Amino acid sequence: MIPRAVRASRAPHSPHASLFATAAVAAGALAGALLLPPGATNAATAGVSCGVSYTANDWGSGFTANLAITDTGTTPTYAPTINPGATYTTSANFTYTGTNTAPTTFTLNGTVCGGPSGPPTTPPTTPPTTPAPDGPAPALHVAGNQLQDPSGRAVTLRGVNRSGAEFACVQGKGLFDGPVDQASIDAMRAWHVTAVRIPLNEDCWLGLPNVPAAYAGSTYIEAVKSYVALLHRNGLNTVLDLHWTDGVYTGNSSACSTATATCQKPMPDAANAIPFWRSVATAFKGDGATVFDLFNEPYPSRATGGTDSGWACWRDGGTCPGIGYPVAGMQSLVDAVRGTGADNVLMLGGIEYANDLTQWLSHRPSDPLHQLAASWHSYNFNVCASSSCWDAQVAPVAAAVPVVAGELGENDCAAGYLDTLLPWLDRHGISYLAWTWNTWDCSNGPSLISAYDGTPTAYGAGYRAHLAAGG
Repeated sequence: MIPRAVRASRAPHSPHASLFATAAVAAGALAGALLLPPGATNAATAGVSCGVSYTANDWGSGFTANLAITDTGTTPTYAPTINPGATYTTSANFTYTGTNTAPTTFTLNGTVCGGPSGPPTTPPTTPPTTPAPDGPAPALHVAGNQLQDPSGRAVTLRGVNRSGAEFACVQGKGLFDGPVDQASIDAMRAWHVTAVRIPLNEDCWLGLPNVPAAYAGSTYIEAVKSYVALLHRNGLNTVLDLHWTDGVYTGNSSACSTATATCQKPMPDAANAIPFWRSVATAFKGDGATVFDLFNEPYPSRATGGTDSGWACWRDGGTCPGIGYPVAGMQSLVDAVRGTGADNVLMLGGIEYANDLTQWLSHRPSDPLHQLAASWHSYNFNVCASSSCWDAQVAPVAAAVPVVAGELGENDCAAGYLDTLLPWLDRHGISYLAWTWNTWDCSNGPSLISAYDGTPTAYGAGYRAHLAAGG
């Protein structure tokens, strides 16, 4: 058994929750070490046998070190440990100058992993065989109710969310949750994934004082740009999503009481969301393979007290009843992006956590480029969670503009809801990105994988099978 140098905390995601774990990791030119937490006993490491796989995502001035730690022994387990035969993945972020050389040795309290006391440092499972990267990802534009590539061919995205960049930075835990390297993308491609949605945090992107400097500003921006570029080289489109924003909100359905971007707010704040999108649009202007999802899951009607007032706040922003900060409405966010000269496709999620599209068409903002798509989120616990509701509320929107199910899933660690939803989406030509490509406990929320080599959960197995069948 391997004692885990790890502390766990819950990262709120409305309406989902995630478990994020971090470990004390040291990486350098000559050696790396796995460290036990204070108070761990020497007896816990008796007879330890371990294996370590190391990869790094390097963006020039810093890198994310990714470790997969395997307990190769057979001693009975007890907490806090990695069970015999099991693997724990973790990552940490570093800055450097000069040459970034991969570590050659890993030790656990003096025991070498992969040396005389352990097996070779190879991954616990063989990654799936995938073809070589076949990018670049296609540039996208809106034509009628379709997303199309430059040749005019309809494109329907089939993808996953890659959560982490919205919470790890502001919690002082890193830039991502888990690896964002070629091996992890190979695993996605083995599932026939064609797009990845990346939730972001405005405080981290803007480098605001509440975020540790190591995970903020230019470091954060360059890490996101590096990951997007790698995904594009592998032929995968990307969706950048403004997920966590600023503004004090303690009203109905409040997820936190802080002014900073530590949870999902009912609407984005004008003070920082507009500068955020100006900066993001400037950074990705001319990159048609990247779509901008302007705000993850609006729920202004919970604050304003009504559907009509919620939709008015959604579009126009400003002073909204029940929200104590100036709101950036969807029109102002569209204007912010277009003001930079960026012509990227823009996704706009409806109200009620993006599950309600009933007034999307009548409140659609003005876009001089006519490059807007509706973002819809669908979970088994949502109000609109039946084919009759989808026929009534979603199909009319999909007949007029592209609809992208920016998030979908179920919280029962099964795939029964997907078995009904996915065929319906396919029949209506709707793109979709499942929540989420993270190794969280799927009994606590929709998690597709149990390991970053692509090992599926029961829920993920249903999604993978659908993609493999051609979606």
